[in-house]
Amino acid sequence: MTDANPTADQVFENQEGQGGIEKNLKSKPTWLRFLFMIFYAIAFNVAALVGTLIVATGFLVVLITGQPNDKLQRAGQVLATFLSDIVRYLTYNTETKPFPFDSDLASDTTE
Repeated sequence: MTDANPTADQVFENQEGQGGIEKNLKSKPTWLRFLFMIFYAIAFNVAALVGTLIVATGFLVVLITGQPNDKLQRAGQVLATFLSDIVRYLTYNTETKPFPFDSDLASDTTE
């Protein structure tokens, strides 16, 4: 062995972000996001069940009346947007929390 090769301790000391994992594990915002993620994962499953009911009801309405119901279509669109917002938040594609914790709602109540 030559002296030019650093020891393992020297390599770890020289790496940027030493203690990064420890810092992340102790990060309150990370754990708070985890709690929100659990909440939204549950909300996603409930909303998916509601979506199934909207689909089934919409089909029955079309079967009986021959035309789609506007209110069910709007409810489906709102639900689709909500589910999309949840997936974007859960997959770290956005930091904006979906309803009911979205910032738009908070800014509307302060005005």
